[in-house]
Amino acid sequence: MNEIALFGSFAKGSKRSSAVRGTNCVLYTRVSTKEQADNNLSLETQLKACNEYAKKCGYTILAHFGKTYESASTDERKEFTSMLSFVKKSKERVSYIIVYSLERFSRNDNSIWLSGNLRKLGIDIVSVTQPIDTSNPSGQMQQKMLFLFGEWDNNIRKEKCMAGIKEMLLCGDWPTSPPMGFDAVKINSKRRLVVNQKGKLLRQAFLWKADEGLSNEAIRMRLKEKGFYLHRQRISEIFKNPFYCGMLVHNMLDGKVVEGNQEKLVSKDVFLRANGMIQQHTHGYKVQEENDAIPLKRFLICDKCGRALRGYLVQKKNIHYYKCCTIGCGTNKNANTLNNTFAAILEAFKLDVATELLQLIKTQTIATFNQLTKGHEDEYQVLQRQHTELRKKINRLEERFIEEEINGELYHKYLEKFTAEKRELESNLLKASKQVSNLEECVDLAINFATKLPSKWLKADYFTKQQIQFLLFPEGIRYNKQNDECRTTRIHSVFAYIVYLKQNLVEIKRGIPLLNMDNASLSCSVAGAGLEPTTFGL
Repeated sequence: MNEIALFGSFAKGSKRSSAVRGTNCVLYTRVSTKEQADNNLSLETQLKACNEYAKKCGYTILAHFGKTYESASTDERKEFTSMLSFVKKSKERVSYIIVYSLERFSRNDNSIWLSGNLRKLGIDIVSVTQPIDTSNPSGQMQQKMLFLFGEWDNNIRKEKCMAGIKEMLLCGDWPTSPPMGFDAVKINSKRRLVVNQKGKLLRQAFLWKADEGLSNEAIRMRLKEKGFYLHRQRISEIFKNPFYCGMLVHNMLDGKVVEGNQEKLVSKDVFLRANGMIQQHTHGYKVQEENDAIPLKRFLICDKCGRALRGYLVQKKNIHYYKCCTIGCGTNKNANTLNNTFAAILEAFKLDVATELLQLIKTQTIATFNQLTKGHEDEYQVLQRQHTELRKKINRLEERFIEEEINGELYHKYLEKFTAEKRELESNLLKASKQVSNLEECVDLAINFATKLPSKWLKADYFTKQQIQFLLFPEGIRYNKQNDECRTTRIHSVFAYIVYLKQNLVEIKRGIPLLNMDNASLSCSVAGAGLEPTTFGL
């Protein structure tokens, strides 16, 4: 026996197999864009070339991936990921991935690393138009060079594309799909961005925000009534986007703001007024539109000048305040203090009595309501018709202004007139409210609501808090800073009557001291207003 052969059992490494390499393969085709799918590099063209190559080499095709268009700048492509998963997990071992060209496989800096890992698994990437033998270092280097060239070419194209986009923006042209409310159309062979039907509704939303000071949530509800639903985050983004007043902002503009060529949805004045509540002020405080820390803004009324108080944050102190904007008025109060005062006022409306007393209050409220509203059916119907007609006039006025049939001066003149008439009609409607078919349910709901009123307000979000506030006090609460007192001209009569009846039943006739109302004042408030049905939008 050969002496060396005796040492064979101590040898290291494995003998190289002389077996023929496998013939199983998969095909991968790709185009970057829909436009590219229609030219000579179409998916069909690539697939035909890959099929012919596999047939010529005697390979068995196990699968075809890439039946759609997806960018090669990222490896998060669905078809690409599916293909990689298949070749790694296939029961029938895959030896080749056949592509039309290496740039169809990948054009980023991950391609060299990925091809090396596949090669370790015994899988080679084969290009139909770039035949390279990757079984040796020279061929592998050639393939890496082609991958690097593809990445370089991709970066050059991207740089040119970005430069073109930036130039478009500087010229006032929006390069991509326009924001909600606009359509891209061809006018005299030029691309123009024009306002569509949704845009006209958004124009109304901007006017509600600028002229009426409505919250985003209230505007969402109005738009929803018109069949246009928006998420809370989306409507906030819309109000903050200067595109709607003809200005362009973009990351590629490096902080610049450019005048755009698109049709203007609203004027710059309307846009700035709509956003005035969320801008940084030069006095060192910042105002936010919907803020749970200042739910009483526009609800509290300055007793000195009659204007609604606003809310703001003093950033240095991190303390919220309510403030009257009238110059020289001087009404300014810590928000937390007034919030606690209002929560204490709500305690007077809390029905914390025995169950039998709750039933008695319900029965008496229904009886009183029926007595006070008897004989007002005809008057109520007339007022209701007048109210409907007036709402139509206001809607028509808004439409004419949006369609630019009338100017801003006429719009604001008649809007103020119609709004005053509408307010008076609604007041008369409340006084002439007739008995309703679901009166018992309404009163029951009001009583149940009153049993949890303070906690409901404290736990609610900004919008719900505002609803509760105006439900109980439709005309708000007046605050006198000099005397540090609150008072109101009107309480929703259903709740006022419930409080009045409760205090008479338990024989504690204290009224509502925090509103400077004794039991007699509360009685006058109930008798003077009459009882109207309660509407809950909570």
